[in-house]
Order: sequence, then C-alpha cells, then structure tokens
Amino acid sequence: MGFFSLLKLVLTDAVLFKKSVDAVAVLIDEAEFVVKDEGVFLKATDPSQISMVDFSLPKSAFAEFEAGPEHRLGVDLDYLSQVLSRAKAGDSLELEVDDSNSKLFVFFSGKAKRKFEVPLIDVNSRDLPNPKISFDAELRVKSEALHDALKDASLISTHIILGVDGEGFFLEARSSKGSMKNEIHSSQKEFLLEFKARENVRSMFPLDYLSDIVKSAPSDSEISLRLKSNAPAEIAYTVGGASLRYFLAPRIESE
Repeated sequence: MGFFSLLKLVLTDAVLFKKSVDAVAVLIDEAEFVVKDEGVFLKATDPSQISMVDFSLPKSAFAEFEAGPEHRLGVDLDYLSQVLSRAKAGDSLELEVDDSNSKLFVFFSGKAKRKFEVPLIDVNSRDLPNPKISFDAELRVKSEALHDALKDASLISTHIILGVDGEGFFLEARSSKGSMKNEIHSSQKEFLLEFKARENVRSMFPLDYLSDIVKSAPSDSEISLRLKSNAPAEIAYTVGGASLRYFLAPRIESE
C-alpha cells in the first residue's frame, strides 16, 4: 500500500453499505463517522434542523475491523455516496485511512480491485442527545405499505398526518386538490406487525422529509414508528447490518 493505515474496515457486501449511507445522505450533506471499538456511528441533524439521524453499524457486521483508538471521519456524504455507487453486485468493500488522517481510501474487490481516494473534511460536529419523548403509540409496519401511503399522499399535499386511534394506524393528506386517507386496521397483522397505543395520536409532518427518511428501507422490511401528538416522531429500520433511527419534527396544525 505504501502507507501505514490507522484504520481498516472490511465488509463483504459493498452495495448494502452504499444503501445504508444513502439513508443518511438523503438528509445530511456533511457529517462525521465515529469509529470506535463497538463499531461505526454517526449522528447529525439536517441543515434546517427539522430531522435528525442516528446511524450505527456494529463491529459484528464487519469481516475485518481494525480501528485502534477512536477515529472521527468527516466526509461529504453526497460524494461518498457517488463513490459507493460504483460498487458492483458481489463486490466487497474495504475502508482505510492514511497516517495523516486526511484521506479515506475506498477499495472495491470483485472481478477487479478498484481504489478511490475520498478527502476527509473538518465537520463542525457536536454530541447530540436524542429527544426525550414519552411516546403514546408504538408501531411496526411493513415498509411497502408505508411507501404506498406516502405515494398516495404526494398526489394531494406537501404534508401528511400520521395518526393512531382505537382501530389502528392511519395516514391522511388534504389540500385544495382533495383528500386522502389510508387506514391499516390493527387486525391486519400482515401489514401492521405490532400495535401499541395508550391514547389516540395525531401529528402532521412534511411529506418530503418523511419520504426521504423511509426511501432506503427495503420494500420487504419493516419500519418502527413511535408517535405522540404534536411531538417529533421516531422512525427506525435496518439496512443490512446498519440500524437507522430518525427523529422528525412535526408541523403544528392550524385550526
């Protein structure tokens, strides 16, 4: 290699890692990956402060994990995503950092071994606590059902209402174009895998943010939602070995 590597991480599936990075890059421009003994972590808010993402990829997900002391890797996520998009099916991925901690080396190994150099950047990051919310409803829903409901809503409005009542989970949109309501009854276990509600819930959210948040969830996977009226929603799912948890601020409905 010609340099002393401070860090070496190997994943058997480069495409899956690309998808997990995309799930962050859709909201965040620049961020800092923190690599420590337990794995790789990232926590950041989008520039508008409307959403926050909490990403983690545990050490157990890696075929090789040589990290030493804690590393903080500031990256342009959009550019990193473009580089990772060059991964081909079946490629493994190796990430290394040079001894000056100024470059991230990205290797794809498959039919050929390819190398990219990604500059590391200074990111003005700070430790972000997760919001402390006493949620009134907890759900697990098939991602395909949620994706479909959001597409329906996009025909009507730029905002969507997520709600829970005694019957189950519902999504609503309304505007001068008309209205839409999608209801998943608590008995529909094939779509609503878990349903716990202490009381009725109703909150409005920006549709584009919510759509971006769940975009990377595989269609055959499940998405966890934790809701409280007029409070941030927590949305979580996994991509490969990576766990993604988001908090999305509501828009208070006008009467």
